[in-house]
Amino acid sequence: MDWLTASEALALLGTQPQTLYANVSRGRIKARPDPADSRRSLYRGDDVRRLAQRAKGRRKQEAVAAQAMHWGDPVLSTAISSISDGRLLYRGHDGCLLAETATLEDMVTLLWQAPLRLGTRGETGRAPGLPAAFAALADQAWLPTATMQAPAMLAAEAGQVLGTLAEALTGADTTTEPLHTRLALSWHRPDAGDAIRRALVLLADHELNASTFAARVAVSTGASLWAGTLAALSTLTGPSHGRASRVVAALVEDVGGDPEALRDWLGEGRAVPGMGHPLYRYGDPRCAALLAAFDLPPDYGTFRQAATNFTGEQPNVDFALAALAARFDLPDDAALTLFALGRCVGWLAHMIEQIDSGELIRPRARYVGK
Repeated sequence: MDWLTASEALALLGTQPQTLYANVSRGRIKARPDPADSRRSLYRGDDVRRLAQRAKGRRKQEAVAAQAMHWGDPVLSTAISSISDGRLLYRGHDGCLLAETATLEDMVTLLWQAPLRLGTRGETGRAPGLPAAFAALADQAWLPTATMQAPAMLAAEAGQVLGTLAEALTGADTTTEPLHTRLALSWHRPDAGDAIRRALVLLADHELNASTFAARVAVSTGASLWAGTLAALSTLTGPSHGRASRVVAALVEDVGGDPEALRDWLGEGRAVPGMGHPLYRYGDPRCAALLAAFDLPPDYGTFRQAATNFTGEQPNVDFALAALAARFDLPDDAALTLFALGRCVGWLAHMIEQIDSGELIRPRARYVGK
């Protein structure tokens, strides 16, 4: 058995002397007087090393947990979508390949693993758009919890949520046309239909993004699919999420096709919106898949080239959505509307999966105050 001095024990523990003394008083570390100097103590080496190893593991666990909140390690299990080797996969199927021919209705069948039965519930009495969508969801968010519903009943209710959202966004109450056609007609841009279809498929899900996480947290408490969708839509409206494309559009409008104006922007220490993505090292595949559906407006082409030259990054889906809106002269909130309608399919899939797990999402906080 070896015995350590206070300085040796503190070096192993990485703590203050008070912590060492507290561990001794609590019996975690055995101490004895130093035979060479009775004013000092020696500490049993095995006890010190055991506590040091435990603290090391705890610190590592805390670091992993903290990093997980910032594009770090996965924190939830899901079978809905994944991002692997630069590809977005929907239940193992390449999302970009699906976008070439599939519709959002096809994504429902794939992600919910149930046939789509669109329905509606309630009326907002508002002009179509995002305010009407919020009102329609809020009107139903008080409904009883969904925790006891069978999977088939959840899928049926999910169809009502999606149908109500679609009607609120488009103003069309018919279900005879595909969702992308309904959007294109509501904007009086029938020629944009195929590009809209592709965008909706590419936006259908994206693993555990902020709005999806909000939806899963909501229903994990027993809240309804309506309440979870309302929580997700609220989260989506932030400029770092669903409204990111508006920031891109504003910058392109500001600098136009002038690379030097963009250089001045960068010279002020700001990042270029619409460029790069933490989960795609070699470029966001959704962007390339969406841009393949239409000719890029000249200003956007110049901006993309200059931004890539200056930053070394490739454009992401927010850039593609802004370019889509500009190419077809869509309303100002078109990109966010596309995001909301497309991603609602993924939100509902994740909520059904979360309800089926029966687990409450309740992380811990690391207190750093006084």
